[in-house]
Parts: sequence; C-alpha cells; structure tokens
Amino acid sequence: MNTKKVLLTRMFPEIGAELLKSACFSVTAWNEDRPMTQEELIENSRMHDAIFCTMTEKLDKHFFKECSHLDIISQFAVGYDNIDIEEATRLNIPVGYTPGVLSEATADIAFGLMIATSRKFVHLHKKIIKGQWNYFRPNADLGIEIKNKTLGIYGLGRIGTEMAKRCIGAYNMKVIYHNRKRNLKAERDLQAEYVDFPALLARSDVLSIHCALNSQSQGVFNKDAFRQMKPTSIFINTSRGSVHNETDLIEALRTGTIWGAGLDVTNPEPMLPDNPLLEMDNVTVLPHIGSANVETREKMARLAAENIIEFYKNKQVPHIINPQVLRNK
Repeated sequence: MNTKKVLLTRMFPEIGAELLKSACFSVTAWNEDRPMTQEELIENSRMHDAIFCTMTEKLDKHFFKECSHLDIISQFAVGYDNIDIEEATRLNIPVGYTPGVLSEATADIAFGLMIATSRKFVHLHKKIIKGQWNYFRPNADLGIEIKNKTLGIYGLGRIGTEMAKRCIGAYNMKVIYHNRKRNLKAERDLQAEYVDFPALLARSDVLSIHCALNSQSQGVFNKDAFRQMKPTSIFINTSRGSVHNETDLIEALRTGTIWGAGLDVTNPEPMLPDNPLLEMDNVTVLPHIGSANVETREKMARLAAENIIEFYKNKQVPHIINPQVLRNK
C-alpha cells in the first residue's frame, strides 16, 4: 500500500483527491476559504511527501530551503512563475503542471474581452444599474468595429492559436505575431505573419497577450510600447499582470494613446476596488478566470493528480517542467 502523503493546498475539484485516494495516497486538503500564508504552507509541506498546489502559492528559495525533502510538486496551472524552477531542479524535485487543457477556455476569455471592450459591455451595463439608460442618442456610447481588422498576438502558442482561430472564423481578422521562436505551423495553418516587436505594436488593431512571464516579458508593455500602438487599438491581456505596467496602461488609456483594454490579469492581484481602470468606459476587467469552467478545472485537477501518481508508479511525470531531474530518479 502507498504510504506517501500528498498536500492539496486549496479546495480543488474533487476528481483530483479521488484519483489520489484511489491510488492509495494519504491526502490532506487545506479546507479554509483563504490561501495559506507561506509559513503555513511550509509548516504543512514539511509533513508531506508531495504537494498539489496552484500558482498563487510562493515556492521560492526560502520555501525550498525549508522543504527540500519533497519528492514532487504538481501545479494546478499552466504557468509556473510562482515556483523557483532552478532551485527545484537543483534539489532534484520534479515540477509538474497542466498544459493544453485550458487553452480553449482561456482563448474564450480573450475573445470575450475583445468583444466586450470593443462594444463597452461592462460600462453600459453599469449605466443601466445607475438608472442612466434614458433615451436614444445616436452619437453616444459608440464602440468600434473589429471585423477585417488585424489581430496581433504576443506569444503565439496553444492559447494564442485558439484565440487566432476564433478571430479568423468570426471576424475574418488578419493575424500577425511575435514570438521568441517562429511558429511555422501557425504560419502555415492560419496564414499568420511573423513580425518584429515594433511592427507588432504599430500594426495591431487588437493586441492579445499570451506569453509566459519571464525576464524578457515582464513589464514589456510599458509607456514606450503603448506609444507605438495605434490610438484605435485594443490591448488584451490574459497571461500575467506583470507583463504590462499598470500605471503606464492607465495613462495610455486616459490620454487616448490606445483606445481600450480588456484584462483577465492585473498587477497586483486581486485588484483594489478603487483602481481607476474599473471606472473607465473603454476597459473590461475580469478576476483572472481564464480556466474557469467546470470541465476545464476538472481536467486540470485530473492532470495534476496523474503527475503525482505516475511519478510514484513509474518514475515518470506526464507533464513536467524540468524533465532532466527524472534521469536521477
């Protein structure tokens, strides 16, 4: 019988715990309706062999200094910028994650943000609540057309590809993109055009961000970047809030440097309720819900659990960030 102990750091979809229990793991779930502090996370992790966590847990050098005994970490997310991967690798700890399964759900959010922003859905809904829907004014509350416009994608991977498919199919948009490496499949299948970063900024009518957060992408959308964009452009970010400089974004929107923004991610998270972005008529903000549908979250829980099960069963991790550590297992 398996005597390994697994810590679930949140109240995840039940399928994750069920799979682990059926494989005879001892499972402990944090069941308070709040995140653990890092010290609580460390204290609880010390008593377990594996952790099943999510991207808001901070697994930095301090964490690994206190929890170097861990056999495996499995992250309920596609991103992993909350984890010091270099330190985990140095300690020979494999780190699993859940790629692929949330691509369509997140692309739906990006696509929805584009439509909602271009037609001011949230602002106009608020006007009804405030009793400001009175009479027809032909020149009031106008949005902008996105059909036949140019979609720019920064980070054309799985999610970006799904966003591009939606925009081509629904609005006949031309796709341009900028990546560290060219995506030849997207160029072939979607007729996507690779451009350098300045051209991406200058040519995009809608600029949708789908990159990972790293040293190259952090803060790349700043005052200088927004100044190179069209005054009629819409900025969409469903990746990480730190990819854009929020102060610079607010200023770009206030001054008309860009037309609008749709955000599923902010910096910090959660966003403060007095953030000026929430009162702008050309901005749509969501509380980081890219993967938030029942089917996707259940698939993520399944993959995160399977990473742990397969590691102990076969010394393999189906979805792993640092595969080199498995050579030493």
